[in-house]
Amino acid sequence: VQLQASGGGLVQAGGSLRLSCAASGSIFAINVMGWSRQAPGKQRELVTFIPTGGAPIYQGSVKGRFTASRDNAKNTVLLQMNSLKSEDTAVYYCYANIRPNNSSVGYDYWGQGTQVTVSS
Repeated sequence: VQLQASGGGLVQAGGSLRLSCAASGSIFAINVMGWSRQAPGKQRELVTFIPTGGAPIYQGSVKGRFTASRDNAKNTVLLQMNSLKSEDTAVYYCYANIRPNNSSVGYDYWGQGTQVTVSS
């Protein structure tokens, strides 16, 4: 099982970016997909997660600015980021809890990380 993230880049404050992440491999079921981020010198923090069949849950600082969605048919999760601020600058990681084929339990998987830089 692999997670491949794309998107990110450099944007001015107030601008928008969209991240996407696709899961592939021997997948029986995906339980949760979401995004976390890690700013320089800080610990990784949760941004949002979406349980299968549920609504996105957001960290307080991104509510109203970020929108996460899933395409279950394509095993993808998207993160639309609007009204970006300099404090949103970080490496963003997608993650998923996936039950592989021939497994009775789910495991956490992480994408490779994509840089988002917001200039003020």
